[in-house]
Amino acid sequence: MVTVRLPPPLPKIAAVSSSHSHRSRTAGKIKRLVLTSEGRTKLNIAPDRDFYALPRFVNHVDAAFISALTGLYRERLAPGWAVLDLMSSWVSHLPQEVAYERVVGHGLNAQELARNPRLDYFFVKDLNRDQELQFEDCSFHAVVIAVSVQYLQWPEKVFAEVFRVLKPGGVFSDRLFYEKAISAWRDGSDYSRVQLVVQYFQSVDGFTQPEIVKNVPPKADASLLSEILRLIGLYRTDPFYAVIACRNFKPVYEEAQ
Repeated sequence: MVTVRLPPPLPKIAAVSSSHSHRSRTAGKIKRLVLTSEGRTKLNIAPDRDFYALPRFVNHVDAAFISALTGLYRERLAPGWAVLDLMSSWVSHLPQEVAYERVVGHGLNAQELARNPRLDYFFVKDLNRDQELQFEDCSFHAVVIAVSVQYLQWPEKVFAEVFRVLKPGGVFSDRLFYEKAISAWRDGSDYSRVQLVVQYFQSVDGFTQPEIVKNVPPKADASLLSEILRLIGLYRTDPFYAVIACRNFKPVYEEAQ
């Protein structure tokens, strides 16, 4: 794992040993595996670190999607919280006007993460090879995963670690690097992908019943060319789906109100 610190240092973040001897014996336990061996496979089997070695300074979703995601974060993530942004990039979807205690980012390209203006701290780690997060139990008020859950080959283990280090869950869309998405995601529909993430939460003991948020953005471009492209299936706006679950059986955003 490559770790990069951005000034100022954050002494409140402490690493833990791999034993996690103080972890709950029940909560956070994986009850069942959701994916089959075939469902975890990718078309491109090269190491993910190699695939993401070069930075990609592009937006993977459209403006309407980003607006919907930022609005959801504004609603659910309270000011002053510690936030872990898993599988992040150079773009932050967090609302600019909200001050958080700290935002810790994770990804596979240090150059992208270094450009993210909201990150106080970031680390580079391949979660498909090592799912352990080097943070104490309950280190964060919120964990978010945006536009990336489809790349996880061991989502059950990652979601168990998410449960351990914090409270709510993941946000995603259907934009992806096709050859790096797992088979179970590539072969699915929007509905089946949402249900797949619901099952990821349900596979870990201790999460609340997942909540599904759906917002299909209105057409952003009404030009004649765009209408023609839509008719032949070459143009569409990004539908927005989020799947959210909480630890301790009470949403933390309700406690903050």
